[in-house]
Amino acid sequence: MKQLVQTLKDGRIRVLDVPPPLLCEGMILVRNYYSLISTGTERGTISVARKSLLSKAKERPQQVQQVIESIKRQGLVLTYRAVNKKLDAYSPLGYSCAGKAIAVAPDVTEFVVGDLTACGGISANHAEIVAVQKNLCVKLPPDVDLKKAAYNTLGSIALQGVRQADLKIGETCVVIGLGLIGQLTCLILRAGGVKVVGIDIDPVVVDIAQKKCVDFAYKRDETVLSKKIDNLTGSIGADVVIITAATKSLDPVNFAGQIARKKGKVIVVGDVPTGFERELYYEKELELKMSCSYGPGRYDYLYEEKGIDYPVGYVRWTEKRNMQAFQELVHSGKIGIDYLTTHIFELENAVKAYDLILKKPEPFLGILFKYDIEQQIKADRKIKIGERKPEKKVNIAFIGTGSYAQGSLLPNIPKDSDVTFKGVMDLSGAVSRKVAEKYSFEFCTSDEKDIFNNDAVNTVFIASRHNSHAEYVLKSLKAGKHMHVEKPLCLIESELEEIKKTYDSLSSHTSSPLLILGFNRRFSKLTEILKERIGEGPMAMIYRINSGHIPQDTWIQDKDIGGGRIIGEVCHFVDFLSFINGSLPESVFAACLPDPENNEDIVNVNLKFRNGSIGSISYFSNGSRSLFKEYIEVYKSGVTGIIKDFKELEIYGGKKTFKKKLITPDKGQKRMIRTFIDSIKEGKFSPIEFEDIYYVTLTTFRIIESFRENRKVEISKV
Repeated sequence: MKQLVQTLKDGRIRVLDVPPPLLCEGMILVRNYYSLISTGTERGTISVARKSLLSKAKERPQQVQQVIESIKRQGLVLTYRAVNKKLDAYSPLGYSCAGKAIAVAPDVTEFVVGDLTACGGISANHAEIVAVQKNLCVKLPPDVDLKKAAYNTLGSIALQGVRQADLKIGETCVVIGLGLIGQLTCLILRAGGVKVVGIDIDPVVVDIAQKKCVDFAYKRDETVLSKKIDNLTGSIGADVVIITAATKSLDPVNFAGQIARKKGKVIVVGDVPTGFERELYYEKELELKMSCSYGPGRYDYLYEEKGIDYPVGYVRWTEKRNMQAFQELVHSGKIGIDYLTTHIFELENAVKAYDLILKKPEPFLGILFKYDIEQQIKADRKIKIGERKPEKKVNIAFIGTGSYAQGSLLPNIPKDSDVTFKGVMDLSGAVSRKVAEKYSFEFCTSDEKDIFNNDAVNTVFIASRHNSHAEYVLKSLKAGKHMHVEKPLCLIESELEEIKKTYDSLSSHTSSPLLILGFNRRFSKLTEILKERIGEGPMAMIYRINSGHIPQDTWIQDKDIGGGRIIGEVCHFVDFLSFINGSLPESVFAACLPDPENNEDIVNVNLKFRNGSIGSISYFSNGSRSLFKEYIEVYKSGVTGIIKDFKELEIYGGKKTFKKKLITPDKGQKRMIRTFIDSIKEGKFSPIEFEDIYYVTLTTFRIIESFRENRKVEISKV
């Protein structure tokens, strides 16, 4: 399918063939008829992207600070890769569209294939097919005009601003900023019986507004403008001022303070600074309110990604209900928005559309992309990128190519004559295409059959979201493919047992596939030195992790998708302690500090191992970010080893203290992948025994059981 993307490095716009999106739980696949360019937002995004790196840094000082902090925590190499990944990525544009549902997830009951649908949100972009969560989709009447319906997102943003204003019939509202959202705001206000005054710096949109959507319209630079508004309101002042402009100037918010009546309201919808002159607001006791995009549900992970709605009795107007209300206003003719569409472009002519926005050779308001709905979209989910390569000993495909895959896995796959890259699959077609191009894969796809049913692929790297790991591991095993699985192996014990059963049934075969889990820390150079010098056998170990806070409303903390941080991350540290002492866990007692978000990621874990070793894991998400992340102490027979962030190693106990310091942290990813690849090439056993993977994973389940039941839990041998 065709999708419009830009690269953040240079702002280049292009329309690419990418795999169509996957239909996931709670989603609807919609074939676009029209999508709307949000001229303000998209112009700003592209303008920043086309600036130099220095100018980009000046525009976004917070992101620069994040880069500096990342260098301190992860080192220059990983940070450089992360920044490059962001700049080189194909970034979709657009967030408002309308079309027809062509597929509906089984758990979605309010839509059926064939429904006309308006969509909003970051997935509702400029593409032939979009996959949108059900709470961001609105079912439309059969006779709807989809050109108008494509204004879905901007209309709901305008409507939410009006709701925040809470105006009554006969009151006066001044709208500052008469772009698309400003015009829509004025239309909705007038439909509600409000007297509307519009203000803008652009005489063209002022003239349009005067003819179409306001009672009075003025240029901002008109003389004694505040006096004119005072006269219009009978010397009362505006009951409400809604700011829909986008500017770095303080003028809109200060002028709003001048023209608002005593105890009036100022509603900020647009992107403006709010460092207002205090006296203007203080003396009138003005109320300043922010309007959050489409309404309640925006930025709420549970609402937007999990599809959990708010009860209507408690939250009357959510994102979706605002979208529905806007569509009803348009369809009923209570607001007329035909005049807003000044230009319609075919998607293939996208560059011309953005030239119009950036260079402004002629006036414009609403700009739509029109899609060729008569043309059949190719059913093939596989997009050829490079020439077919001869099969080698290691023929690799990737499932999931997010930040970790691009930062720590793909760059560490050795450039080896026995290794070739075959295919890439990712939830995002734009991401999979970019990765395929960058690393010279043969193809990208959104169909797993192109990987699992492909005899040319013998090695699969699984780096997708955690809840998909078990399914892909089982499919890889049954397809006889070697696999590297980014941790965790699975999220629930029944999945673990099914994987074990399948693995055991294949392990007796001479050609059974290798399975390695991403326990990279055991492959670190410092780990190797420590293990050699301290030896195996009974020992005492401490592992402290200053993990940093991850909010509850992220997929990692979602127990159904990410599994939480005990399963997703603490498995690393259980494996490390098991590897160092050469023995597997026997029992565990864990205690968890109550967390306001109920994240269960402030925990002390005490482990006893089969050889008598003891170890504690202190996994804390409530520490200072200025403290380094990982600290390890190992005690055995008068010798003590210390590792700090896998950058420094100290061993005490001999005549002379041994010290080793690396230039950059080494957490073992490169050596782990090299060892895995070599094992496949040379027909060796897996670098990590399946027994280790099984019991470490089982231990994470027992850790959760222990702190929830406040008791010691045995880890039974199978």
